[in-house]
Amino acid sequence: MVAVAPMFVAVPEAGAAAVVERIDRDGQQWQMYVRSPAMQRTIHLDVLVPADQSRSRPTLLLLDGNGAKENQPKSTWTLRGGAKEFFADKPVNVVMPVGGGGTYYTDWLKDDPVLGHQKWETFLTKELPPLIDRELKGNGAYAVGGLSMGAGAAAILAVRHPEMFRALAAFSGCYSADGLGQLSVRPVVEAKGGDPANMWGSVGNPEWDAHDPMKHLDSLRGKPVHLSVATGVPGPEDAIFDGNWSWPEDPFRASEIENISHECTAVTGTAMGIAGADVSTDWNAIGVHSWSLWKAALPKSWPTLKAGLGV
Repeated sequence: MVAVAPMFVAVPEAGAAAVVERIDRDGQQWQMYVRSPAMQRTIHLDVLVPADQSRSRPTLLLLDGNGAKENQPKSTWTLRGGAKEFFADKPVNVVMPVGGGGTYYTDWLKDDPVLGHQKWETFLTKELPPLIDRELKGNGAYAVGGLSMGAGAAAILAVRHPEMFRALAAFSGCYSADGLGQLSVRPVVEAKGGDPANMWGSVGNPEWDAHDPMKHLDSLRGKPVHLSVATGVPGPEDAIFDGNWSWPEDPFRASEIENISHECTAVTGTAMGIAGADVSTDWNAIGVHSWSLWKAALPKSWPTLKAGLGV
């Protein structure tokens, strides 16, 4: 049974985040630039809003993967993932940070020489909700989703903030940060030039356990969760591999990483179900770690997100 959570009440704090610019693309897609005290810079958000904007509505926070770059014109979810078209008739806000590759959308312990100052968790869960309520008519109902690195990050946010997130959708991710799990996390950060020790400390630092979804699955009890993954076996759509705004950038690694994600998802889905989450899993026999897979997978997550968001 899906748990019905109370609406999350966002409380603005002193020095709150503020919109410094909003560009209206076509009435339902906005580019919002938000000054974040926590991040110490302006954050670019790609925002989708429903056709009927007269009513308050729930919000999906949708996170990008490791191929995301800070200088993109918008989120890869709308560039390549079909999010704009899919959500056009849905009564929800969709908020997508632009960039964030290598960061796990988390609060880093230290500034990194390459990736800089990262306090994503504070921005996304403390600073952003009051702004969403004010600017986007948010009604206090939130879900979180993501792909690849963003899938792991979404799971982390979901278990660390169960009072906020009512549903989780994760595509082609790995969801453990202990022992062998670190072997899936560290290469993602290092691929962008970052030092994982600046994120959650050296091996053995308790911050790794604190950010390990597998150790906090009780937070998902009764909540709808959608997991999606393929096997790494290339299909017809992978014949011409497009690594633009994607990670990895070659088809061989894309096959390998999706195969690893498949094993991660098998273990995670079983554990989530045992912990009491309402899990649905989309197993794809064909597909590599690429946007052709995730574009096709996104619509299949809607029943789970819809149930959690109450629409």
